[in-house]
Amino acid sequence: MARFDRYLLSQLMMLFGFFALVLVAIYWINSAVRLFDQLISDNQSAWIFLEYTALTLPNVIRITMPMPAFAAAVYVTNRLSGDSELVVMQATGFSPWRLARPVLIFGLIAAAFMSAMTNFLVPKSYEQILLRNREIAQNVTARILTEGSFLHPAKGVTFYIREITEEGALLDVFLSDRRDPEQPQTFTASRAYIVNANEDPDGAPHPKLVMIDGLAQNLRVSTGRLFTTHFQDFSYDIGGMIDTSDLRVQDIRNLPTWAELTRSGEIATLTGTPRGKVVQEAHGRITQALLCLVAALIGFSTLQTGGFSRFGVWRQIITAVLLLVMVKFVEGLVTNPVRDDYRLWPILYLPALFGLAISGGMLWWAARPRTLRRRPLPAEVGA
Repeated sequence: MARFDRYLLSQLMMLFGFFALVLVAIYWINSAVRLFDQLISDNQSAWIFLEYTALTLPNVIRITMPMPAFAAAVYVTNRLSGDSELVVMQATGFSPWRLARPVLIFGLIAAAFMSAMTNFLVPKSYEQILLRNREIAQNVTARILTEGSFLHPAKGVTFYIREITEEGALLDVFLSDRRDPEQPQTFTASRAYIVNANEDPDGAPHPKLVMIDGLAQNLRVSTGRLFTTHFQDFSYDIGGMIDTSDLRVQDIRNLPTWAELTRSGEIATLTGTPRGKVVQEAHGRITQALLCLVAALIGFSTLQTGGFSRFGVWRQIITAVLLLVMVKFVEGLVTNPVRDDYRLWPILYLPALFGLAISGGMLWWAARPRTLRRRPLPAEVGA
């Protein structure tokens, strides 16, 4: 690699790391705040919060990766142009196509890093998130075993325990179930126990609340009548408070890319997802990596089209941003057709081809021969 290529590549990688760190930190903190509120409301520990934030980091990097590549290419090109370093290299015979070679290498490195994220780290992290979600959802008993407080383990459900004995008995239990607004139910019992019974087909325990010596009240809103029933013992399914049905099947986001490409029909049946969405997910992991290459080339090539100006290259920077927005717009246009018909998967690569075509056109425009307009002489003006 030529010395200039190594120099420009080192500048790009350094700025890429800086912008990636800043953008990932901003996005990660924003998502961590929402995650913190959700986990704290579910009475989860700080260790669970740290584990979840670490598992969401690969997906955050995947989302923000193209922007640091674009910002690094624009910033480095702007600075080298301002310091006349690119002018010196062009004076030695380097064409815009030759100057773009280290940017192309930089884009390929960023694309390789993105491929590792989308095809390996993100699916693995999402798989772990699903497992943790399932464990937390199934461990509903840990969320209601709090004495002296009115708890809301699910929307429309209120639960209260006055005291928990050393033997595990729940004293003076109150349970209000308003999930069905037409028939709200209220249960009170002097004593209750939580038992794991009737295991699911996958072996997961199904907790039940066995109430002893209590009263059940059932209100019919349509008629305004209240039915009361005294019972010696009554079993209530507290596992049904949390809907874990969506956590009992595999998700297309945690499956290997190769499996989704070669067995999309089987995976669609297994996950209950349309086949077009499975195919779009698999090819989307590849096109996301190509977007890093496109973003870097668009940022560099667009700034090459501008000449010297005392006002800088702000017009070229704005143009580069608009061109990148156009690429994302095309990406949005081709997504839904593939989800409707999986056989249209080749159009998913149109945004990358469109971006590469834009970059090539900008480099061609920058490399075209330029003729200076000759000013008329005073004699010619007088004539």
